[in-house]
Parts: sequence; structure tokens; C-alpha cells
Amino acid sequence: MVDEVARYSDADLAEFKEIIQNKIVKAQADLDLIKSAYMNDLNNGTDDTSPTFKAFEEGSEIMSKEANSQLAIRQEKFIRDLKSALFRVENKTYGVCRVTGKLIGKERLKIVPHATMSIEAKNLQR
Repeated sequence: MVDEVARYSDADLAEFKEIIQNKIVKAQADLDLIKSAYMNDLNNGTDDTSPTFKAFEEGSEIMSKEANSQLAIRQEKFIRDLKSALFRVENKTYGVCRVTGKLIGKERLKIVPHATMSIEAKNLQR
């Protein structure tokens, strides 16, 4: 007797692929926006303001650059995770929990398309 491996149908995979591709496009646009904000932070036009204000502004600018950098890193990871999900769609392993081997719920995948664990497996980790 051959065990049937759990997997989503090709139609389901095509639907997930479209969701993931749309998320990648939006995530890349968001990343570009973060990077452009980071580049624009380099000159806030405070050159002609008072020295005290300029010191505050520079401190704020450093914090803003760090925050933007963290956002960019997180966004890049999100894009990598989405691209990995796309790869799993292509090789028809998408939506299979890496812990339980069961299918991850469709609703979960629509909300978190890069998920690799079911809610059940996530709860076991706690």
C-alpha cells in the first residue's frame, strides 16, 4: 500500500502562486520606498538651522536611519520567504507543514502565504 502524500491540487497551487506573486510585487515596492526614504534621510535640509536644533535633528536622523535599516532587513527577509514559498509551489510541496506533514489550512496560507507550519505545529512550540 502506497501512502498518499498530502498536497494541494494544481488549481489550489495556481491560486496560491498568484497570491504570493502579488505579495512579492507589493513587498518589493514597499522595500523600494523604505530604501528611498533612507536615501532621502541623508539631507533633511537642516544645514542653516541653529546648532542646538541641528544636534537634535542629527540624533533623530541616526535613529531614523537605524529604524529604516531594520525595516529594510525585515522586508528583505519577507521577500526571501515569499520567494521560497513560490519555489515550494513550483515543486508542489507548498502548504505542507514541515513539522506535522499535514496540509496547512487554506485560510492561514491566504493570510500568511509564506507559512511553513500549521497552527497545530506552532502551538506545539509554545
